[in-house]
Amino acid sequence: MTKTLPLSGIKVLEFSQMIMGPCCGLILADLGADVIKIEPIKGDRTRNLTGLAAGFFDTFGRNKKSVALDLTLNEDRAVLDDLIAETDILIENFRPGMMKATGLDYESLKSQHPELIYCSLKGFLAGPYQHRTALDEVVQMMSGLAFMTGLPDRPLRTGASVNDIMGAMFGVIGIQAALRERQTTGLGQEVQASLYENAAFLMAPAMLAEVITGQASTPFSVTERPWPAYDLFDLADGNKLFVGIVGDQQWHDFCVAFERSGWLADPRLASNALRQQARSWLIPEIRSLFLSLDAPEVKATVEQLGLPFAPVCTPIELLDDPHLNANHGMIDVVLSNGMASKLPALPLTLGGKRLGGTRPRAPHIGEHTSEVARSSTFAAPITQVE
Repeated sequence: MTKTLPLSGIKVLEFSQMIMGPCCGLILADLGADVIKIEPIKGDRTRNLTGLAAGFFDTFGRNKKSVALDLTLNEDRAVLDDLIAETDILIENFRPGMMKATGLDYESLKSQHPELIYCSLKGFLAGPYQHRTALDEVVQMMSGLAFMTGLPDRPLRTGASVNDIMGAMFGVIGIQAALRERQTTGLGQEVQASLYENAAFLMAPAMLAEVITGQASTPFSVTERPWPAYDLFDLADGNKLFVGIVGDQQWHDFCVAFERSGWLADPRLASNALRQQARSWLIPEIRSLFLSLDAPEVKATVEQLGLPFAPVCTPIELLDDPHLNANHGMIDVVLSNGMASKLPALPLTLGGKRLGGTRPRAPHIGEHTSEVARSSTFAAPITQVE
């Protein structure tokens, strides 16, 4: 059986590179939209990145078609104009002014295509910074996120491009709202999402914590935890395990399971507030306890107790994670270099089903140019296999 996906029949043109734009297109594609990536003849430069960025293109390229055009040529521009005429959504995440220079900005297109939903994914929304170029690291520094992530006097970006990906998500939210409004008005509109405002949104709780308490924020690396245990512990076999004990019942169960009934009788540990005050001597005691035990024993016990816990994993280990690999949580893909691998599916279910689409490979440069130029139509709707 097949089931038509929610955005089946929605046609998207993606002008993008790096992460935020391609991720926005990926989410729409996995939800069933027909996404055509417009590339220069030489291809999106993201295809050729190395090091930590080597996986960008393959990560966000699945379920899309590639059309490579030279927009200085009249015939290629005519192909693009035909595509725009059929398009529901146009995505772009290029530097400020670049789309306008080619006559592809929203103001240039909206009069001829009033139904078009145009999503610009930028560094900054309107304001004094709007013409600046931004990266995830730039806005992490500006917003306080790097300050909260790093060590004192050493701000540090997070280990993933969180603002690029969340910015893409907010772009999709705006697009879906615009699609819903278009059902009523028949008109499209411009949607904008950004890195900086996204980073500020992430930091809202920390902002209000300072307002309410009057106390300056401190990085998580040195912030005193409000719980008797909320820490990373070394184990006897050389492994490390994060364990949290965040309530009275959890504290009771922990002490019983690890044979520390004396702690339950200690008046200095009678409440969570008292246990927090006792962290200076209590945490070394818990560390000593865990140093006498191996990881399998501790994991089994804390999982049975229902305590929050986590091993420290590297990214490559997720490929074999049993939870991620259950129930279609990982998608089999073929990478641009021909290697087989897996990628996480979108982190959601619809009707109990995970989403993966039917084209789990990033397209080659211009792979679909001839097909699209001949037909000037998009592909058939993507379906979900049940």
